[in-house]
Amino acid sequence: MPPPASLLHASELRFTRNELPVFGPLDLEVDAGEALLVQGDNGAGKTTLLRVLAGLLAADAGTISIQGRLTSPTSRASTLAYLGHLPAFKADLSALENLAFLSGLHGRRPSQTFESAMAVVGLAGFEDAPARQLSAGQKKRLSLARLWLSPAPLWLLDEPYANLDLAGIELVNRMVQAHLREGGAALVTTHGAYAAPPVRTRLLVLEKQV
Repeated sequence: MPPPASLLHASELRFTRNELPVFGPLDLEVDAGEALLVQGDNGAGKTTLLRVLAGLLAADAGTISIQGRLTSPTSRASTLAYLGHLPAFKADLSALENLAFLSGLHGRRPSQTFESAMAVVGLAGFEDAPARQLSAGQKKRLSLARLWLSPAPLWLLDEPYANLDLAGIELVNRMVQAHLREGGAALVTTHGAYAAPPVRTRLLVLEKQV
């Protein structure tokens, strides 16, 4: 039997902005049970790459396959969970209400409750706090709670260690480890060598285009 297809495979992926190359042509893949660490200086295209994979930006060329099947941005939506730089919360809703709203849009793992996800990320007791009252670190933890609730097998994590203390960094690593043990995969962008989950990892280094 042929080996199973990679969870994510991109071929000849290229993106330009204002006719200037940002990255590519680029080939990458990540299998279930492993992480792809995307490193590069600011401006090298790390965030842009994740936004292209998530379907938030359109590539100029190339293909993206999920488990061996060519995909469109719409068809990838149920497979990917994207953690970006900005929290996607409604300021006047409570932390719990925000999780419920986002889960209504993107789905939720049936084995998890909103309260249990908040406890996992260290926000127990903040369920009724309006999002606008949370600190930057607490908002990042709330974003991680939403990620923990997601049924998507592939996580796209853009600088997930930002605004977190050492305990928060360890939390991200534990979450990634647990996700990979369950057969998931993750793409993690970082420009700090210290920030990498202790899991089976591939490395992709993006060079700033000139």
